Formats: sequence, structure tokens, C-alpha cells
Amino acid sequence: MRAVLVVAFIVVPLVELAIIVQVGELIGTGWTILALLAVSLAGAWLVRREGTRAWSRFRVALNSGRVPTDEVLEGALVLFGGALLLTPGFATDTVGLVLMVPPVRALVASTLRKRLGARFVVASVGVPPAPPRRRDEVVDVEVVNIERTSGPRDGAAHNGDFHNRDSGST
Repeated sequence: MRAVLVVAFIVVPLVELAIIVQVGELIGTGWTILALLAVSLAGAWLVRREGTRAWSRFRVALNSGRVPTDEVLEGALVLFGGALLLTPGFATDTVGLVLMVPPVRALVASTLRKRLGARFVVASVGVPPAPPRRRDEVVDVEVVNIERTSGPRDGAAHNGDFHNRDSGST
């Protein structure tokens, strides 16, 4: 973790400064500043567009009753790319712009899912998490037909109770 912090707060700014100085010597200070501002403005527009799309896919997943794990990961990548675009510098802007391209973002998300997927377990509130299973493990299930009754049956059941149609048991 310490190495990540050193890279983030010391190495990246030094690399960015060196690139900005080189570009400034090549095209001039004014054009360099203008280029940095233009990339930041374009990045803000891209982040808004891609963030809106990610939010829309997140809501569709929720409305369909699906856990939006892929959509959350994609939204996080859009936020990370947006943060990089707002950081002054050409190297961070390049990485941020690349993360705004949907196919590249999908590839990065897939790679992250493969590398980090085994470390995280998705669980629902109120439901204990299922034990992890191997991909080749066979799960034995029995299908039972259950129907909801509209009223008491023989005085034993109450409205809203579930009954097994085949056995008549509660």
C-alpha cells in the first residue's frame, strides 16, 4: 500500500511535470496550458455522458431485479477516469480518456473482475451469504410446485399461507 501511495503522490506528479515541461518547450507555454484546459473540458463532457449511461444501466438492472455488480464496476471506472481527466497533466488525461471508451472500459472491468472477483462476495441484506462453490460443483435441486391460497383450507391454513399442491401440507 505504501508503494501505491508513493507512486500516486510522488512519481505521477514528477512524470506529469516532466511531460508538461517537454510539451511546453515543443509548442510553447500558452498552447500547453490551452491544451490542458481543452482536454479537461472535453473530459468533463465525456464523464457526464458516460456517467449518465452507466447510471441508466444501473437503474435498469435494479428495476429488473438484478444485482448491478457490472454496472457498479463500470460506474466506478467512469469516476476514476473522470478524476484522472480533472488532474492536470497529459499522462493522467490519456489514461482517463482511454477509460471513457466503452470497449476499453469493458475490457478493464473484465480484467478487474477476473483478478479481484474471488476476493469479493455479493450478499443480500437479510439473507446469509451462500458458501463459495467451485465452478464444476453440481448443485442438486428439487422443483416443488407452490401456489398461494385465497382463503383458509379446512381451518388449518390462514390467508397468505403457502401450500404444496401435491401433498396438501403447509
